[in-house]
Amino acid sequence: MDISREKELLARCRTDPEAFGEIYDENFDAIFRYIQHRVSDVALAEDLTSQTFHKALRKLGRFRWQGVSISAWLYRIAGNEVNSYLRKLYRRKKYEGPWAEHYEPTDTNAPDRELTDAEAEVEKHGLFVALNEQIRELDTIDQSILTLRYFEHKGYSEIAEILGKREGTMRMRASRALDKLKKLLAKEDISHERYKEAAAEYAPPGRAGAVLQTEITG
Repeated sequence: MDISREKELLARCRTDPEAFGEIYDENFDAIFRYIQHRVSDVALAEDLTSQTFHKALRKLGRFRWQGVSISAWLYRIAGNEVNSYLRKLYRRKKYEGPWAEHYEPTDTNAPDRELTDAEAEVEKHGLFVALNEQIRELDTIDQSILTLRYFEHKGYSEIAEILGKREGTMRMRASRALDKLKKLLAKEDISHERYKEAAAEYAPPGRAGAVLQTEITG
C-alpha cells in the first residue's frame, strides 16, 4: 500500500469505522502467519490475531503518520501481543511442552478461518515446529528478527521499521541470534539435516528458507 493511499485510508477510518475493513482485509493473512510462526499453535494464533486487530481499531484514532507504515504498525502490535502472552506464560511457570496443553482460547469474535486446513498445515510441517521450539528459547527480539527475516521474508529495512530499530543493528542482531540458535541445536544434539528439511518444507525454495538452511548449517 503506497503512502498516499495509506494516508487517505486513515483519514476515511476516522470518519467511517467500516473503512478499517480494508486495513483488516489487506493485512490479516500476513499478521496471522507471523503470529502462527511465533507460537506454532493455530488456535492461539487465531486468538492473538483477533486481539491484534481489536487493539489496532481502538488505537487507530491516535495513529499519526510518522514514516511508519500501517503494516509495520500492525506487526508491532502483533509482536507486543505475542510477547505479552509469553511473559504471562513464563510468570505462571506453566510452560512444559506444547503450547496447546496450557492454552484455553477466549471467547473473542475471531474470524471464521479454515482452522482444519491450517492445523493440517502445521502437522504436515512438524519439523518446522521442532525448529520453532528452539527459536522460542531465544529472547523475544531475536525471535521476532528470525521470524520476520527467515519465515516472513522481510528485508532488514522492513524489520528495522517494524521493531523501531536501526537497520545495521538488526543485521548484527540477526547474526548473533543465528549463532545462539546454532548453539541450542548443538546442545539438543539434533541433526542439522532435520532443520534443513524443516526450512525447506516451510519456506518457498530459493527464498528465505534456503537462506536459513545455509545460515544454520554453514
